[in-house]
Amino acid sequence: MPLKTAYSAQIDYLQILDENGVIDEKLAPMGKPERLSDEQVLESYKFMVVCRHLDEIAFKLQRSGRMGTYPQNKGQEAAAIGSALAAKKGSDFLVPCYRENAALWMHGLPMHYILLHWMGDERGNQIPEGVRMTPLSIPIGTQMLHATGIAWAYKLRKEPKVAITYFGDGATSEGDFHEAMNFASTLQVPCVFFCQNNHWAISVPREMQMNSETVAQKAIAYGMPTIQVDGNDLFAVYKASRDAIERARAGGGPSFIEAVTYRLGDHTTADDARRYRDPNEVDAWVGKDPMIRLRKYLTAKGLWDDAKQAEQEEKAKVIVSEVVKTAEGIAKPSTDDIFDFTFAGPLPAELERQKATMRTSSLGQEPGQVGLKAEAEHV
Repeated sequence: MPLKTAYSAQIDYLQILDENGVIDEKLAPMGKPERLSDEQVLESYKFMVVCRHLDEIAFKLQRSGRMGTYPQNKGQEAAAIGSALAAKKGSDFLVPCYRENAALWMHGLPMHYILLHWMGDERGNQIPEGVRMTPLSIPIGTQMLHATGIAWAYKLRKEPKVAITYFGDGATSEGDFHEAMNFASTLQVPCVFFCQNNHWAISVPREMQMNSETVAQKAIAYGMPTIQVDGNDLFAVYKASRDAIERARAGGGPSFIEAVTYRLGDHTTADDARRYRDPNEVDAWVGKDPMIRLRKYLTAKGLWDDAKQAEQEEKAKVIVSEVVKTAEGIAKPSTDDIFDFTFAGPLPAELERQKATMRTSSLGQEPGQVGLKAEAEHV
């Protein structure tokens, strides 16, 4: 029996707008559906300026003790915005992790909700009616299972809608990722798996937590269409996302996108990336910043200049100031909420006592029990 090839595959890499702001017209001809218009690009850049400023202010809020922690989105805005532009607002479902702020805002989440979340206020996770998304997912990889389930529901209901889920490169080493991929592929659900490969799973580089040359190739094992794109290229992200979303909407099943980008900031404000990252690597990626290349593109087309940049930065300050004011101006939640929104019906007497005293009934009734004698003696 001769040896023969059982299977072969290749991973395509897509870049349309290079680091100098020069676009490849052959890959995205003007006027084609997969090509962003100048108006879309201009509005996307303006929005990036606002998002970047909010990112910087959120960092300062944490450093000044006004917020618990915060994971910066800096450097990854094109991945979020490009994919969000391709999805239908109010119809398609976004299932994020925690570096897709721009996509969530574009699809209707009030900007101050993100700040509330990181301030520890659960009302930041109370998605408004009609906004199609789940709250931020902090556990790594669990949200991909949720996205697969949402997409399966769409298929069962025969609704022309799509779920798109975001995650980092490190999440693809989790079991939940593989379960979601297998389930989605087997049932051919309308789901797009969008990996933001920012090269670092906290302090572990991609090369140390997977042996595959690309993240995209992991989708091949599940029979999914897959592609690697320049994640800092708004045009490439939009085209790849649009292709995957429309394929899913038409019944073509799930797809995988690896957006190669870089986390310019620390993992979170609790991290110091200087301890494990080569500064030369960071400097090289600063030059690939999606905002820099998009500004070069707009400037070359006569759509942007220094005066407009200064004007937009001032607008961003006003917008972000109002967002912070709104987040910090919301009255603190009542401790009664723990009881009022957890238990159905009239509370048992024991829970009523806990609600009134904010102590368990046993402690409230017997403050002299073991461990609390000293407290009881001073009452």
